[in-house]
Parts: sequence; structure tokens; C-alpha cells
Amino acid sequence: MKETNALLYLDNVTVSFDGFKAINNLSLYIEPGELRAVIGPNGAGKTTMMDIVTGKTRPDTGDVLWKGEVDLTKEDEASVARLGIGRKFQRPTVFETHTVEDNIRLALKADRGVFTTLFAAVTGAEKARIDELLDLVRLTARRHEPAADLSHGQKQWLEIGMLLAQEPELLLVDEPAAGMTDDETMETAKLLRDIAGERSVIVVEHDMDFVRMLDVRVTVLHEGSVLSEGTLDHVSADPRVVEVYLGR
Repeated sequence: MKETNALLYLDNVTVSFDGFKAINNLSLYIEPGELRAVIGPNGAGKTTMMDIVTGKTRPDTGDVLWKGEVDLTKEDEASVARLGIGRKFQRPTVFETHTVEDNIRLALKADRGVFTTLFAAVTGAEKARIDELLDLVRLTARRHEPAADLSHGQKQWLEIGMLLAQEPELLLVDEPAAGMTDDETMETAKLLRDIAGERSVIVVEHDMDFVRMLDVRVTVLHEGSVLSEGTLDHVSADPRVVEVYLGR
């Protein structure tokens, strides 16, 4: 196994579907506590990269290491989640008929079923954690309302809170700003910056204004590999990035 201090380490990863290389010699390293934005045109391999990290897709070749110890190519989706890798898809999936607070409570890391969780007494530690998460995701004032009453942006925040309740060390977030108001978009960038540090966050995004708000290192994917990497200003000035992505 390769020596690496990275939390997540992808090296020379390739995966083909019917002869098409969706990921082509991709190398990417994420440090503990890092917030990283991943951008690129449609078909660049962004979703496939997340599928590989979360155990949904197995690469043909290459190394995918978690904390330099665990070979993620040998793990399935459930075991990857247990290792501490959480994924948020573009469409929020929350329990609409339950309150905001109950959504967080159901997600707390516990080996209980939904029925047991809802009717079990909340311990002091659980209540403190629920309060902390509601505060973090800007939903304390809405805690007793049904999740169905939240705006689209607030549902995204709630789902992020539910993922955080499971104590992941790495969060993969797919296009969080899609469909949000300008105010929600700005608040979401702040939220993701607040989350990073204690854990690592990879944000896959199309909205360049949102990426600028994140103010982080940016990786540009194209045809399944890294085309450019650096600050947004650096990659935006790269003629190759302008040609394949920003110039469109």
C-alpha cells in the first residue's frame, strides 16, 4: 500500500463503460479538513469520480485509498459510508412529514430503527448534538416545523445536517447551489466553509459565482482526468480551461 498522508488518495484511476473511458488516469488528493471544488463540463467524469469514492463503481485500474490504509476499491457503498464518507446528491431527500428536528434525530449515528428512534427518549448528549447541528445548518427557528414546509435551499441544508449527524470525515456534495435563491446560495457557501476544517468537503459545482464564494482550491476535470488545478483565478486563466469549459 502506498505511503500517503492524504485523507483521500486517488492515483492513476481509470474506469471504462463500453469502451468509453469515463475516468482516465485520474489522480486527486484531498487533505484532512480541506474544502475542494471540482468543476468541469458535462461528461468530464465528476459523477463517476464520486461513484468510485463511494463504492458504487469499481475502477478498472488505479489506487483509491482512505487515510492511506483502506483500499476503497474493495468496499461496497454501505461499508464506505461506515468508514466516514458521506454523499449528498443534487435532489434533497428528507422525511417531509417529520419535523426538522426529527429529521436530524433520525440521522444521528445510532443502531436503531426509525420507530425506535422516534419514540426513544433523547439523551442529553443527543439533544446537545441536535441543537448544535440545527444551529450550524441555520434551521434552529424551524426545528418544530415539518420538513415539507422548508424552501428548496433549506431542505438542502437539512440534508447536509442529516449527513453531518452521521459524523462523516469526508462529505461529497453534488451541486448544492442548484435551484437556490441568491441569499441561500451565499449562505450555503458560508455553511460549507463552516463545515470544512473539522472534516473534508468536496463540492462538485457548475455555478462559477458559487465556486468563487467558496474561495478554495479548484480541480478542473475534462475527459476523465485533471485538466488544471489551483485557485479559481488560476484555472480561469488557463487557456485549456477556457477552451473546454469556461468559453462555452
